[in-house]
Amino acid sequence: MVWHVTVPEESYEQATAEFTWDIPNDYNAAYDLVGKHEHADRPALFQAYPDGRREEYSFGDLDDESDRLANALADLGVGRGDRVGVVLPQVPANPITHLACWKLGAVSMPLSVLFGPDGLQYRLDDSEATVAVVDRDSYETVDGIRERCAGLEHVVEVDWAGAGHHEGSTTFSGLVAAADSSFEPVDTSPETPAIIMYTSGSTGPPKGALHTHSVWVGHCPAFKMYFELDMSEAVFWTPADWAWIGALGDLVFPAWHYGRPVVGYPMGEFDPELAFELSAEFDVTSTFLPPTAIRMLMGIETDSYDLSLEAICSGGEPLTSEILEWAEAELDGVAVNELYGQTEANLLVCNCQSWFPAQAGSMGKPVPGHEVAVVDPDDGTPVATGEVGQIAVKRTDDPVVFEEYWNQPEKTASVTVGGWHLTGDLAERDEDGYIWFKSRDDDIIITSGYRVGPGEVEEAILEHPDIEQAGVVGVPDETRGEIIKAFCQPVEGVAGDDGLRTEVQSLVKENLAKHEYPRELTFVDELPTTTTGKIRRTELRKEP
Repeated sequence: MVWHVTVPEESYEQATAEFTWDIPNDYNAAYDLVGKHEHADRPALFQAYPDGRREEYSFGDLDDESDRLANALADLGVGRGDRVGVVLPQVPANPITHLACWKLGAVSMPLSVLFGPDGLQYRLDDSEATVAVVDRDSYETVDGIRERCAGLEHVVEVDWAGAGHHEGSTTFSGLVAAADSSFEPVDTSPETPAIIMYTSGSTGPPKGALHTHSVWVGHCPAFKMYFELDMSEAVFWTPADWAWIGALGDLVFPAWHYGRPVVGYPMGEFDPELAFELSAEFDVTSTFLPPTAIRMLMGIETDSYDLSLEAICSGGEPLTSEILEWAEAELDGVAVNELYGQTEANLLVCNCQSWFPAQAGSMGKPVPGHEVAVVDPDDGTPVATGEVGQIAVKRTDDPVVFEEYWNQPEKTASVTVGGWHLTGDLAERDEDGYIWFKSRDDDIIITSGYRVGPGEVEEAILEHPDIEQAGVVGVPDETRGEIIKAFCQPVEGVAGDDGLRTEVQSLVKENLAKHEYPRELTFVDELPTTTTGKIRRTELRKEP
């Protein structure tokens, strides 16, 4: 059965009033994304590599490869509900592993290659992952922490760069080559657990947001809105890490739901010239770009690139008027649409030019299919027009809303009030239905599109023996929106100098994650605290 999410398109009002979720009772995400398409030979993935290699995978190829991997994982003991970590960049083994897990009824867990040993250990241990599929660069890190990860029995190595495997490692290519090519997916439903994505909180350890098979379907109404085009000729690409919902949910999996190809490239650090080169080479029509990436593109002369761009979507921080003016002038009026969401409930609000008039500074309006309101977080009652409350989405029957925080029921309960999921973002709604962002209701830092919890960074800093106390906040930055700034109190007798600053920054970058280290670090004699000893981050944000 070929089934697609359809959105009434005569008007935004009609779409909002008439849209219904009609997901098959036997829904399986892998079948929906790669198994259902009538023309299995159509391209699904244009894979490019830094060394110049190019590969093409059809929907049938991805279906067959994930069948083989599902059999191989089953032989390793993976079954329904088991967790599998995926520590891979934008290479074919990444989505193939997710698809194989969903065919097995297992739960996949995307993890960034930017994570260091501490970041990976916490997530693999907390989830009790039994298998981790990793690239060569991450293999030694994961192999070194496996004894500290309860339940981690196998580490599977992917050599996508052709550099060779580590001696004695279990190889992805070997498993797939030896496995049977036929696999019958287990019975699943829209409510079957499928994926855990970790998100940092403002305090305490990261939280694993558990989503079900229908989560990617939940992204499709917004996807249809912000890309504003006929799907028959669309080609999609994003530089965003395939470990984040902003890549997988905003672009990759919705594109496959509609049978359209995606471009993959393990870029690492964002390269604006390479971004234009890839877009031109593969005739990319639609791209998801964080505002930081767009600002970097604005410094490149576009005349030498033969671009096919029709729409750009962006999110993570508000778009400035300069970005919209640049797209109008340099990209011949390419639509730039803004989206809003989070790991727990993504793509709830959109600014989409062809659906309703844009209001400068507004987040836009709720996406059809999602009941979004601005509520009083104490009781879930919608606040009056023009009053500030917390953005919330009704949990009932909405496939994009997460099920629970893994192993943290008290955290799940803390963001659930009166049937609403509370996002932690403060906003107001005007009389025309536009939502206007005010601030976060916690200390989350949004840097280059990544959401970073200061508590985890503070813990990583305190691993340095010469640091007594640390406080972390976000400070404004023209390119990245915010950057991470740390205030560190050295232990008695230690001088805070450039050498110590570099050591602390390197420690966080290597052990936690490359995107979570403090780009600014100030040494202080003492930190402002509450009577119970907690860091007063509001005071730190006032510091010059």
